[in-house]
Amino acid sequence: MNISSRDIQAFLALAEVKNFTRAAVRCHLSQPAFSALIKALEDHVGLKLFDRSTRHVLLTQEGERFWLSAQRIAEELEDCAKAMRDTAQLARGHVAVALLPSLAAGWLPGVLAQFLARHPGVEVAVQDVLSEPCITAVAQGEADFALAAIRADTPELQAEPFCRDGFHLVCRDDHPLAQQAEIGVPDLQPWPFVHLARHSSVRQYLDAALFPQTLRTLVEVEQLATVMGLVQAGLGISVVPALSLFHFDKPGLCTRALQLPAMERQIYLVRRRGRSLSVAAQALYRLMQDMRPACVTV
Repeated sequence: MNISSRDIQAFLALAEVKNFTRAAVRCHLSQPAFSALIKALEDHVGLKLFDRSTRHVLLTQEGERFWLSAQRIAEELEDCAKAMRDTAQLARGHVAVALLPSLAAGWLPGVLAQFLARHPGVEVAVQDVLSEPCITAVAQGEADFALAAIRADTPELQAEPFCRDGFHLVCRDDHPLAQQAEIGVPDLQPWPFVHLARHSSVRQYLDAALFPQTLRTLVEVEQLATVMGLVQAGLGISVVPALSLFHFDKPGLCTRALQLPAMERQIYLVRRRGRSLSVAAQALYRLMQDMRPACVTV
């Protein structure tokens, strides 16, 4: 026999009311069944827990020691049940998401504002990193899911299309390209170009679309904010995804959609294959799908 929560509750009820009949009623048992349950509990622990007489039922010294543990166990079981009820009702919980910095800065704040307004007790952890670290975070269990520009369909991971992203030229509004009706690769080549780092999805899409042609690299940087500053200073031009255009909504800057073959970035929603999301993670996952950016193409 293993001691069950039913045994604990029966023991505590009898210790409180000190009467078999009233304790049996509290536990929704007949008195014979209740008496048999208490006797089986005493047999299991090998100790007499109650002194019984026609006038009273009292805890023995061993029963008092057992009461301390039983009370703690009952409280912990109730705390556990409450925590699970709270989790099911999204009164508490934790979710971790990894996503591209352009999405984290421009699109995610609106999503999180709505999510946390609905579920203020849920903790949210955000990793704003490039695609490969996004995938690694999911694979290693550091993120429940990720938004990345890599289709990570593996035995461990699954990916589904989330949204598409077009590309735009960014330059000063006094740059010759700012007034040009259509812009192709030959139009970009004469000008100093501010590149994002080679490991970024933006750079990889751009290199693939231009191959075998190249651009006049002025400098390579990690952050879109740096791209903005360099372009604003008139040091060069750049090409960035449409989801990052909020970085370039600055006085003196111009953005122009590009008509280049294969210049469209697919964003994927990546999660562990065959693994259920927590209630909190599932709620954020569904909200992100409902609020996904419109397909931004040129």
